[in-house]
Amino acid sequence: MALAHERVFGQRSGARGEPAPYKAYIETYGCQMNFADSELVARILHSIGYGFTSQPEEADLVLLNTCAIREHAEEKIWQRLKYFHSLKRRRPHLVVGVLGCMAERLRQKLLAEAPVVDLIAGPDSYRHLPQLLRQVEGGHKAIHVLLSREETYADIAPLRVSPHKVNAYISIMRGCNNMCSFCIVPFTRGRERSRPWTTIVEEAKSLAEEGYKEIVLLGQNVDSYRDGAVDFAQLLARVAEAVPEVWIRFATSHPKDMRDEVLETIARYPNLTPYIHLPVQSGSDTVLARMNRGYTAQWYLQRIEAIRRYLPKAVISTDIIVGFCGETEEEFRETLALMEAVEFDAVYQFMYSERPGTLAARRYKDDVPPAEKKARLEQVIQLAQTLSLKRHRAQVGSVQEVLLERPARKNPADLAGRTFSGYPVVVRDAAEKYKLGTKIPVHVTSATPATLIGYVANDN
Repeated sequence: MALAHERVFGQRSGARGEPAPYKAYIETYGCQMNFADSELVARILHSIGYGFTSQPEEADLVLLNTCAIREHAEEKIWQRLKYFHSLKRRRPHLVVGVLGCMAERLRQKLLAEAPVVDLIAGPDSYRHLPQLLRQVEGGHKAIHVLLSREETYADIAPLRVSPHKVNAYISIMRGCNNMCSFCIVPFTRGRERSRPWTTIVEEAKSLAEEGYKEIVLLGQNVDSYRDGAVDFAQLLARVAEAVPEVWIRFATSHPKDMRDEVLETIARYPNLTPYIHLPVQSGSDTVLARMNRGYTAQWYLQRIEAIRRYLPKAVISTDIIVGFCGETEEEFRETLALMEAVEFDAVYQFMYSERPGTLAARRYKDDVPPAEKKARLEQVIQLAQTLSLKRHRAQVGSVQEVLLERPARKNPADLAGRTFSGYPVVVRDAAEKYKLGTKIPVHVTSATPATLIGYVANDN
């Protein structure tokens, strides 16, 4: 799943609307699944009377929902814990907790090396937060990191705090059965289990009634979703029919499991967006074998061909890891060749960082020098930008429906959003006339490697 940036919750009152006696601050790192989990945590805290603040200096409870998929993500958490240690000197009653994948993987190290941490809870332990907080109030450290084969949190409605009600996540499954040799997720999130399809449809209906314009269905490998006789293609159809006015996206697909039935379903329903995130990781068959990915480069290219055939306007993004164990220059060149063959619309690129406990850490040597990893990463970035610019420039002159999602970063007069197919767009001079959550026709006038740029079509 493609990584996202950190996010914090904003101000909110207590469970009954009155000022909350305690305020929680939640800081989220990593993938979209973590953001969805933070909304579950917020609901659990809200149910026991917590309000929320966007300022940690005002909080009684600070929770860091962490990512362990890369070393850099963990390093950021250790730095944040140093800050909260200094904050706790000024606010001795402050409770600090670490949630998520890093909590699962490094619970003993956190207890030994981060005395500021009072509470540790893994991804399957959020129901236990009220009890864990009571333990902390009693003067004890609290920890619960047991993985579950059944937990899906299907009965807990996430607490969404966005005032604009544009995008919402629905977690359709948890865990992962794919033992990719580089990946820590099966060890931090447990085995794969799917939510009942009826609960997903009901949550989607509720979001539509609240006014949300786009729903993103989340899973580590959505293509392997199954609830009885209902597979992922059938789930997509049932959600699309239940909320016909809402755009539906999903992440993440796995190349070895993506079937034509899913693509046929997307083509059949006008609210299923043709955006496909299909991580390839490498273009070399030998590297893919060492990664235990379960497919070849040729298989991946056949899946791309099927996507283009069923969904001619599809936007395709991917993940690429450079410098995996034993990667030769020739193997790396095969990755560049695959990128050129596919012409990805967007690429999320990473240098390999060894995760203790994974198959790769046990079986292979992390032997590509850091300088070589960096050089290869720079080549991937450069090629990815070239390909993205080519794909984006092909959209110049078109008029596309855009969902306005947020203020643009550079100019307060502009708004940012996405086309139905998933292209990012900056809409010039839109902030004064249009609200976030509005769908508008945009005339694309220019492009960069990162985004399309345009103006509201026929705007007087």
